Amino acid sequence: MMWKEHYRVGADLIDNQHEELFKRVSSFIKAVQGESPWETRQAEVLATLEFMQHYVIIHFADEEKLQREVGYPDVERHTQIHERFKAEVGEFAAKVEKEGLDEQGVQEFAARVMTWLIMHVAGEDQKIGQFMREQGGSQ
Repeated sequence: MMWKEHYRVGADLIDNQHEELFKRVSSFIKAVQGESPWETRQAEVLATLEFMQHYVIIHFADEEKLQREVGYPDVERHTQIHERFKAEVGEFAAKVEKEGLDEQGVQEFAARVMTWLIMHVAGEDQKIGQFMREQGGSQ
């Protein structure tokens, strides 16, 4: 899963954060699908999960702040989408903490995260970029 230039929304901070998210999710996918024994891949999976729990909070806050600064009209709906995703990541992390890592469960979660990230950045976030361009600028 590679970052593509057409994912850019036109705000440097957000675009850089998106690139980092794509990089980390790609590493997560590689760790999950790796050929080495599951036990040796678990450390990477746990590290990526911990990173995501913290980084998505920072990124979403920055993205929502940008939306408010530029007067993006759909900021509340966009924020709700973020909240649902944060909850999903948090629920998965809680399940892992309680039950440990299950390879099948991690694979399913990784697929959901990858799909969500691509669809969100290529869809919802592009609307922010389009709005900013229509308003005559970028951040």
